[in-house]
Amino acid sequence: MDPGARARDWSEIQERMLVPLYEAVYDRLEVGPATRLLGLNCGSGLALLMAASRGAAVTGVDSASPERLALARERLLPDATPGRGGDGGAGTRARTPAELLDDPPSATDGARTDAYSLVTAFEPVGGLAGDAERLGDLLAAVLPLAGRGAAVVLTGWGPPERCATSSVLRVAAKLADPLRGARSRPPARRDVLEEVAGRAGLKPDGSGRVACPFGYADLDSAVRGLLSTGLFDAAVSATDAKQVDKELTEALHPHRRPDGTVWMPNVFRYLVARVP
Repeated sequence: MDPGARARDWSEIQERMLVPLYEAVYDRLEVGPATRLLGLNCGSGLALLMAASRGAAVTGVDSASPERLALARERLLPDATPGRGGDGGAGTRARTPAELLDDPPSATDGARTDAYSLVTAFEPVGGLAGDAERLGDLLAAVLPLAGRGAAVVLTGWGPPERCATSSVLRVAAKLADPLRGARSRPPARRDVLEEVAGRAGLKPDGSGRVACPFGYADLDSAVRGLLSTGLFDAAVSATDAKQVDKELTEALHPHRRPDGTVWMPNVFRYLVARVP
């Protein structure tokens, strides 16, 4: 798939599925004008835009997709005002991790006023092999930019029995690794978020679960949205795009409603941890 089209599918179809998670976290942590937020793996910036609408100063970083990052910049730039300057100012911007680390906040003291007070990782861990380790590496790089006591939010898939999408994701596992994947998609370890937080030196400070159903207008939208997540990339590499499309469509049929829409209830878990 063309990277630009895939980024648009993410932005227009899939990214909104986690809006209830963003809202629950922002409500719990009272995100507002006093918040300096750093969004990791920010995608095309919807979560950043929601925080900015509450008055927060937001910065997003993403290295996985230049196309998604470009969309995030487009979303944030129209909100730029003097002192809250789009991609180049201190208020709203989307950057690569390298750009962030090359141009960090000026002070180094953990009590500084320009440190980030909230770091979010809304891309759920547990869907791809090694994603928890990659998140840990990213946290190690950026946490020096957060102030003491800053909240760090990590998110993951809920129990497979409460995530209807788990049955669909088995297609990706089966095609990517027929011998191992045919059994099932291994569920994320129940304490994976605590493990990531512990390795990063963070102190857990509460958790929650949020219902985030995946709803699509039709089967085509569901296939495009799910493919845009990257969770099926290994399957496409191991087989071919047509086979993945075919088997993904078949796996979605049980979730199709009489009106043609596709509906999959899911529960996601988040952990709030603090920078010591």
